[in-house]
Amino acid sequence: MKKADVFEFFSRLAADNPNPETELESVNDYTLLVAVVLSAQATDAGVNKATRALFREVDTPAKMVALGEDGLKQHIKTIGLFNTKAKNVIALSEALIRDHGGQVPDDRDALELLPGVGRKTANVVMNVAFGAETFAVDTHIFRVGNRTGLAPGKTPLAVEKKLEKAVPQPFRLHAHHWLILHGRYTCKARTPECWRCVVEDLCPYKPKTPAPKKKAAPAH
Repeated sequence: MKKADVFEFFSRLAADNPNPETELESVNDYTLLVAVVLSAQATDAGVNKATRALFREVDTPAKMVALGEDGLKQHIKTIGLFNTKAKNVIALSEALIRDHGGQVPDDRDALELLPGVGRKTANVVMNVAFGAETFAVDTHIFRVGNRTGLAPGKTPLAVEKKLEKAVPQPFRLHAHHWLILHGRYTCKARTPECWRCVVEDLCPYKPKTPAPKKKAAPAH
């Protein structure tokens, strides 16, 4: 995609949604980190449902360690891979207490050393909690990056590196949210809704998906 088209692409997404935010609910940096870890291979809506009551009680690493693995499992058992995730959340909480004075570090490398935290999770936390211009590539961004030609790549890291180069100011801070939301609600995996896409004319994807035909009203 040409530079002018990339600028236009993000201009339209920005006009359509001026203040994009993560759909994961949290009350502070720590609960954000926990929510992002829990969201791997799960929907944000499913994570929010499980964590609302949890985060009312538990909003620090110390409280999480006190709750314990079994107590945490009771809260998150509706989320996929909850046994592994519970183990990781307790371990990362212990690591935050031990190595960071109970605070979430604002450094990607330090975040990635925490149990259960990969590059994507670290990037989300860096962006949402600390305002870093990072590009967390999930399945939605991977698809949108490749399908639109904005940031083609065979791996999430390759797409991330392309986005690093391609996304101009003033769009870098919110770019990954615009792309996630675009992929989640418009540029869907099976049937992209091209007929209502604000960047449809900038995108090389073929064939464009036509609007669904309206069902004829039953004859009386």
